Amino acid sequence: MKNLIFDFGAVLVDWDPHHLYDAYFGSREKATWFLKNICTSEWNAQMDAGKPFREGVAELSALHPEYAREIEMYFTRWIDMMGEQIEGMYDLLLEYKAKGHPLYGLTNWSAETFCQVRDVYPIFKLMDGIVVSGEEHCAKPSPKIYRILLDRYQLNPSDCVFIDDRQANLDGGTAFGIEGVLFTNAAELRQKLQEKFPLQ
Repeated sequence: MKNLIFDFGAVLVDWDPHHLYDAYFGSREKATWFLKNICTSEWNAQMDAGKPFREGVAELSALHPEYAREIEMYFTRWIDMMGEQIEGMYDLLLEYKAKGHPLYGLTNWSAETFCQVRDVYPIFKLMDGIVVSGEEHCAKPSPKIYRILLDRYQLNPSDCVFIDDRQANLDGGTAFGIEGVLFTNAAELRQKLQEKFPLQ
């Protein structure tokens, strides 16, 4: 049976800073500006790769003191960025797990925040193993994190399929011989997996 490896954010669960900042700023436009110019995805990636939030917040607040409160919220109210499980994904994973496919997680996520949700979402409990970038101090698409996953769980790359919503992350896995599937939604993923590994 093929090992199915899943990204988490935007694949298994809905994480989006707009859930917090749209309401805070009173408009999506203002929130978008803030997230593109202050608390950027590049800045957040530092915490995903293991930088403590207190350091990231302090450094960014020093650069933008006028937004110190809003920057701090990125950590203190981080949980408000979480939505629900992605529709259809829990049932899909449950079906493939029942058919004998081992399930693994490979996520770019701060160790300081993933611990807040690891036991909250039932879909995470379906995993046979999880590698979190913030705990390993390296993130996708760095080759190191794929090697950690393969070695820790003794996985043969040719026996793995990796599902992620970012092509760069899939390319990182492809370099190890891991087949990649670009995620858009549960229905399309179900169709793609059904073609490879029919449930019936």
